[in-house]
Amino acid sequence: MPISRRFEVAGFAGCEAAQLVEFAVILPLLMVIIVGIFDFSQAFNLKQKLANAAFQGARLGSSEPTTDLTQASPLTVTAIRDVVDTYLTRAEINDCGLGAISATGSPLTWTASGSCTGGSPFTLTIQRGYTFQATVTNVPSNVNVVSTLVSVSYPYQWQFNRVIQVLVPGSSYAGTSQIQARAIVPNQD
Repeated sequence: MPISRRFEVAGFAGCEAAQLVEFAVILPLLMVIIVGIFDFSQAFNLKQKLANAAFQGARLGSSEPTTDLTQASPLTVTAIRDVVDTYLTRAEINDCGLGAISATGSPLTWTASGSCTGGSPFTLTIQRGYTFQATVTNVPSNVNVVSTLVSVSYPYQWQFNRVIQVLVPGSSYAGTSQIQARAIVPNQD
């Protein structure tokens, strides 16, 4: 029996059968595109939330006094950590057990870290004495601006790996990436 006759017997005309075969061929590619769009939009959304958390921490730090920065664990730096942690929690982002602040050895720099799913690290870095040069109108040279810099590095688990393994068994795709965000706000004192 010719191929076209077999499709007619199964209830499909030649044109309908061709459309069904074309759909079966394009479905995996369509699945990869849809999951890719979803995955990258989730990563972008996380990046925006991390940037907002860093900004909230830097904004608080810029208004805090610097009189306690000689202590091993300054209260003002702990307050910045708490603001970032609270923002992440309210944004429904796992804080990965973000720990206490510890000095890094660099002057006016502290870090807090946590361990996320799979042991991936989440790191919060706070620099209360970050400086950058700015050009000010009617001033002949650049001015050093002392600022607060808050940086976050958060692991993101890509979902694309699951889809690519369905299409190409045995293949692997980088499952986790660190998404980083930072904010700098000039100190007010």
